[in-house]
Amino acid sequence: MQALTAVVYILLKLSLDKHTESINLEHLNYPPVLKELIIAIQSYIRAHHFIVRHKLWKWILIPGILYTLLFITGMYYFGHTASDFIAWMTLKTGLRNWIDELSSSFIGFLFVFGTALLWLLLMLLYFSLFKYLFLIIGSPLFAYLSEKTASIIEGKDYPFSFKQLGKDSLRGISIALRNSVWQTVYVLAILFLSLIPLVGWLTPILAILVECYYYGFSMLDYSMERQKKTPAESIFYIGHHKGLALGNGIVFYMMHMLPVIGWILAPAYAVVAATLSIYPANAKK
Repeated sequence: MQALTAVVYILLKLSLDKHTESINLEHLNYPPVLKELIIAIQSYIRAHHFIVRHKLWKWILIPGILYTLLFITGMYYFGHTASDFIAWMTLKTGLRNWIDELSSSFIGFLFVFGTALLWLLLMLLYFSLFKYLFLIIGSPLFAYLSEKTASIIEGKDYPFSFKQLGKDSLRGISIALRNSVWQTVYVLAILFLSLIPLVGWLTPILAILVECYYYGFSMLDYSMERQKKTPAESIFYIGHHKGLALGNGIVFYMMHMLPVIGWILAPAYAVVAATLSIYPANAKK
C-alpha cells in the first residue's frame, strides 16, 4: 500500500505542474528501494524533456519504428501459436475431455481462467525473448544513445570510436544474454506455479515484475560500462539498486498500453531514462 501511495503521489504531483520534472525525495520517509523506484519513474519525465530540448528524435524514432513492426508481427504469429499449443496440450493430456465430463460450471470457469493465464504467461515468455533479441540487435544504437545522453549531462565529449562502440555493443549483448537466461529460468518456474489453483492467479504479476527488473537491468548496464565497471561490478551495483531497474522496466511496460506511439517511444526512452536515473543531481542540465 505504501508503494502504491508513493507512485500515485509522484504521478499526481508531476501532472499538476507541467514545469516540474522531478520531486525532492528528501522529505519522504520511504525505504531506499521505493525512492529508487520513484527516481526511475521521474527519469521518464526528464527523458521526454531531455529529448525535446536536445533534439534527439532521430535516435528515438528509427529504432522505435523497427521495434514496433517486429513487435506487431511477432505478437500476431505467436498469439496464434500459443493458442494452438494450449488446445493441443489440453487434448493430449485428456484434460479437456475430463472437464467436459464433469459438467460443472465452476470447474469449467477455473479451466477457462487457467488456460487464459497460461496463454498470458506464454505471451510474456515470448515478449521476453523478443525484447532481448531486439536488445541484441539494437545494442550499438542503444550504447551510443546512452553515451550521447551522458555527454550532454556531464558537459564533455566522449570521442567516437568504432572500437569502443564495438566493446559497448558486445558488453550489451553479453548482459542481455545473461539476463535472458536468468529471466527465462524464473519465468519457467512461475509457469509451473500457474498450474496451481488460486495461487496461479498471481503468477502473471510475478512474471511481469521479473520482466521489468531484468529489462531495466539491461538499460542501466550501458551506464555501468561507460563508468568502466566490470560485469560483476555492474551486477553488484544494480543488485543493490533494484528500484532503479524495476522502475525503468515498469514504465517501459506501461508505455506498451499506448498502441503504436508507446511502442515506438518505449525502447529509446528507456535507455535515456536509465542514463538520467544514474545522474539524479545533474539530470536537469
